[in-house]
Amino acid sequence: MNAQSLASAAYGQANTAQKTPRAAEYDVIARITSRLRTAVETSPRNFAMLAEAMHENSRLWTEFAIDLAGTGNGLPQTLRVQLLQIAQFTLRHTDKVLSGQEDPAVLVDINLAILRGLSGKGDAP
Repeated sequence: MNAQSLASAAYGQANTAQKTPRAAEYDVIARITSRLRTAVETSPRNFAMLAEAMHENSRLWTEFAIDLAGTGNGLPQTLRVQLLQIAQFTLRHTDKVLSGQEDPAVLVDINLAILRGLSGKGDAP
């Protein structure tokens, strides 16, 4: 994941200049996850909000996949493959959620697990 490009897109240059790439990445994922969580909680009443949050989450995971597949990614190969598999699942699951076949809460859980990994703590954010 190119944390700087994600952070720039989400927050603008001035806000990310003092953050490490890992911290900027965490902030972007946390922000998207918060929106997704709120949308999941209100989805029976507001499908448009859910669809927008799902789209934003899909863009995040698409960016992850692009970065993970790139030659410049410094993560260990095994971890890259595992994260690519999660990205593929997330994108497929999003389509199923939007067609009414699956529960969107799973996507929140996945993002929270990624946030725990980035924070280096076992506690949920």
